[in-house]
Amino acid sequence: MELNKHNLPPKYDSTAVEEGRYQYWIDGKFFEAKNDETKPPYTIVIPPPNVTGKLHIGHAWDTTLQDIVTRMKRMQGYDVLYLPGMDHAGIATQAKVEAKLKESGISRYDLGREKFLDKAWEWKEEYASFIRKQWEKMGLGLDYSRERFTLDDGLSEAVKEVFIKLYEEKLIYRGEYIINWDPQTKTALSDIEVIHEDVMGHFYHMKYPLKDGTGHIEIATTRPETMLGDTAVAVHPKDERYQHLIGKKVILPIVGREIEIVADDYVDMDFGSGAVKITPAHDPNDFEIGNRHNLARVLVMHEDGTMNANAGKYEGLDRFECRKQIVKDLQDEGVLFKIEEHMHAVGHSERSGAVVEPYLSTQWFVKMQPLAEAAVKAQANEDEKVQFVPERFEGTFLRWMDNIRDWCISRQLWWGHRIPAWYHKETGEIYVGKEAPADIENWNQDEDVLDTWFSSALWPFSTLNWPDIDDEEFKRYFPTNALVTGYDIIFFWVARMIFQSKHFTNERPFDDVLIHGLVRDADGRKMSKSLGNGVDPMDVIEKYGADSLRYFLATGSTPGQDLRFQWEKVESTWNFINKIWNASRFVLMHAEGMTPEDIDFSENRNVSDEWILTRLNETIALVNKNTERYDFGEAGRHLYNFIWDEFCDWYIEMAKLPLFGEDEKAKQTTRSVLVYVLDQILRMLHPMMPFVTEEIWQHLPREGESITVASWPEVKEQDMNPAAAEEMKRLISIIRSVRNIRSEVDTPMSKPIELLIQVDNVDVKTALTTQSHYIEKFCNTESLTIDTKVTIPEKAMSAVITGAELFLPLEGLIDIAKEMARLTQEFEKLTKEVERIEKKLSNPGFVSKAPEKVVKEEQRKMQDYIEKREKVAARMKELNQ
Repeated sequence: MELNKHNLPPKYDSTAVEEGRYQYWIDGKFFEAKNDETKPPYTIVIPPPNVTGKLHIGHAWDTTLQDIVTRMKRMQGYDVLYLPGMDHAGIATQAKVEAKLKESGISRYDLGREKFLDKAWEWKEEYASFIRKQWEKMGLGLDYSRERFTLDDGLSEAVKEVFIKLYEEKLIYRGEYIINWDPQTKTALSDIEVIHEDVMGHFYHMKYPLKDGTGHIEIATTRPETMLGDTAVAVHPKDERYQHLIGKKVILPIVGREIEIVADDYVDMDFGSGAVKITPAHDPNDFEIGNRHNLARVLVMHEDGTMNANAGKYEGLDRFECRKQIVKDLQDEGVLFKIEEHMHAVGHSERSGAVVEPYLSTQWFVKMQPLAEAAVKAQANEDEKVQFVPERFEGTFLRWMDNIRDWCISRQLWWGHRIPAWYHKETGEIYVGKEAPADIENWNQDEDVLDTWFSSALWPFSTLNWPDIDDEEFKRYFPTNALVTGYDIIFFWVARMIFQSKHFTNERPFDDVLIHGLVRDADGRKMSKSLGNGVDPMDVIEKYGADSLRYFLATGSTPGQDLRFQWEKVESTWNFINKIWNASRFVLMHAEGMTPEDIDFSENRNVSDEWILTRLNETIALVNKNTERYDFGEAGRHLYNFIWDEFCDWYIEMAKLPLFGEDEKAKQTTRSVLVYVLDQILRMLHPMMPFVTEEIWQHLPREGESITVASWPEVKEQDMNPAAAEEMKRLISIIRSVRNIRSEVDTPMSKPIELLIQVDNVDVKTALTTQSHYIEKFCNTESLTIDTKVTIPEKAMSAVITGAELFLPLEGLIDIAKEMARLTQEFEKLTKEVERIEKKLSNPGFVSKAPEKVVKEEQRKMQDYIEKREKVAARMKELNQ
């Protein structure tokens, strides 16, 4: 595809600019890693989005930062691999597919496992297509020839390899434990998939009668429905109140079961009555106590949260309905004697929102301590550690690793990596392997699949053909160089990638991990469906273009901090691009017919040329410094200031003098500087604004097919002239000061003025005299005096700059009598306003009855009027002198 060669249209149109550009890059294979041994490799694997839906604004931020890094590295001469892929997202995707089937009155059980998985794959293909279209709209420089999916054959082999090796190393085991159970999706959850929310509940105080009829023992619970599964009451062995009761029996109310009073150090004798009910099948701490005392485990609920046969007459009731009924029955029996309100943290499923049930279940677990210790140890070694940016997030990672619990990795789903374990139908023997046992008729495969994060933890190396460690792609592109992700998944994903990579490759998975925050709304609130404050990145692109969105996302926050989405800031970026567009049209108009060979500014440079080239190189250095530490906001600030303030507002205006003059050599130099500086600007902006920079760059005299593979700007010391830059700064200060004075006294630029400049020394005089044509042009002087000693007018406006003082005689600027009349009128008006508000604020009735906000606003207005009046008074004093 040949990019258009027409002149830039008068108005910037993001839709027209971005149309077809991505296909040009794909057709040109500019994003494909080349396995070029002459270049150093650089790898980023995309954090795989879930195939549950379309990408949100958080994904847009995440991938924009990745794309900026990879585009920059490609321009800096690296063989870049930006590897795309997607995650099957077990629980979330299965829930979506089941919901879709439900609309047709079908359940997954009606279809059976294989046909249900066919439906899930159809869903995956549909939503993978949506995601790729969004990647295209965002302009992501992805190597689609290497795209991966967590359930594709290669990654599935890696998952099996890891499971089997961990099992053989006794780091994966199967056991009956209390796990987090989601009754809605009917699957286990790991600890970090549980969100704890403070909820107002109740403490239910009950009396369990002693079997021998000598009294009772008091206990309290927040979940009275679980008492049906109680198998003991525990007290502290040193609690003198209960020494005589240890070993005795109580009768479990309603159920009538005899349960023992046991002594255990876990019990806090200072909390409540000092006695606690023990339900080993429904509480993780009770489970441990039960193990120590060999207690029975009585499960009283089904997987869907309804009560089972062990719940007796409550069988079939939902757990919360059972709670209401059992509370009533206990009150009727006189067992429940007090209910008090109690604020406590209740676990909710991160996926479904259901209240999580601590539940006794046989599951597969990863023994975490040895893996965590190895990862923590690597962080202490500078050559092995992952560099967290910002550094403070390393502490977050280490704290979690230090307090880690075993990881429950089995999920009661069909969509996912099926656990490679089989159970012998007769002996119960467990077989773990990549393939089924030869006598498969005697074995049943485990029905469960692995936690999504189990496969995601292998992403940096499974995507590069591991476990084939001799594979050329793996050897060249792993370990990867950087990961970009949000702080909300340090536990879910970052930590797991680090310990799995260390264990299986003996390498860190990435050199750096850049942590960003969350995208919030303009008021700082988290975006959510319930608040209706979410932002679709495609809507932003439709209105303002991908470049505006990307630049805003890249520069709107510092590393590690949240980002507030504000439409006006995206619009401001669009205005910035429009400024660049108009400046480029001016440059191209004067570059017509130029070839790359015509660009020559080695001679005939004036002070503005020297200044803009110096500032360009200083900006390159600052952009390099800040992008290397991933501070794109600061890099963007330097670029913005250089482009808008210095190149567009100053250099282009000054360039008009030689461009419209008679000196052909000066004209050629200026044209060359304009083209060269614009070219360098576009290259630095390209990673943040890929579309518009490609469009403009294609119109410049240049070599190369695409800006995506153009070389990154380098600092050129020979083009820097600090002395000339200082001269230019002085000129700009003079011009700005004169313009400010004109504005202050309301004198239009069209009116010629007298200007006197008293300089500190002869050197400054010589420099300013040499550049006097700039002062005459941009200050519109009728007469200009530059000397070490000037006759200062009796009444004049003045300004002080470095090395000089400026004087503008008032007689030439304004009609003094007329100005005094105007200022007197303004002074009187402001005085009346001050007196009016003073009167209002001295009225006790107003101050006591008006809202505090209204009173404060009146006080603010009065202060503003007072300050304005003081300025007017000072101006009148100046004119009267």
